[in-house]
Amino acid sequence: MATYRTSMQIVADLLVATDQCGQEGIKVTSLLTQANLSHSRLAKFIENLTGAGLINKIEFDGKNTYVITSKGKQYLESYKRFHDLAEGFGLDL
Repeated sequence: MATYRTSMQIVADLLVATDQCGQEGIKVTSLLTQANLSHSRLAKFIENLTGAGLINKIEFDGKNTYVITSKGKQYLESYKRFHDLAEGFGLDL
């Protein structure tokens, strides 16, 4: 049986990928690959993440690069703590 990720897990995956690239940021193609999403789904998530202030879009030479914000890092840390807590009780998120 296939296991599907929740929206929270996808958001966490996107933030982890963005965080790992540091201040250089991550390009859309790399995000697509690392998050394993279609372009249309990724676009919706990026819109939500930038709207919430979790990532910033930097346009350079006509290409978009994304960097995680301090708010995004806080969200990721909270998510990891909550995920670990839930796992401790035997719950899958």
